Amino acid sequence: MAESWKKKDREQKKQKARNEKAERMQQRKESAKKGFDDMIAYLDENGNLSATPPDPRKRVEVKLEDIQVGVPEYVPPTEEELTRTGKVTFFNNAKGFGFIKDLVSQQSVFVHANNLDFSIKENDKVSFQIEMGQRGPAAVKVKLIT
Repeated sequence: MAESWKKKDREQKKQKARNEKAERMQQRKESAKKGFDDMIAYLDENGNLSATPPDPRKRVEVKLEDIQVGVPEYVPPTEEELTRTGKVTFFNNAKGFGFIKDLVSQQSVFVHANNLDFSIKENDKVSFQIEMGQRGPAAVKVKLIT
């Protein structure tokens, strides 16, 4: 079927296109209103996203003075915090070295005879501190626990 070139037909097509465009725009506006409500998310007290708003009865008040911004001031560890306990797993008196297994972390730490004030043997319970040696962590200030 051939297209009509009459002015009236062209005006009707333009009006139909305008109406369709206005209808699509109205549908987009309505769907945007509905979609915004669906997009709202809340954080619960554990920091997880949730679709439900938080319970105002569980609200926790935080004082402004309690908020710490920046890096906290360095407090050097005390002697007690650095001291560990362990068990001697291996010690060679002829060569003057051995290993101590930390009872808490199960870490094996090298110990040299220069860091001892007394002789130790396998399965002795000792307290010690860890310092970085030439080849890794080494036990220093080793003391026998009775």
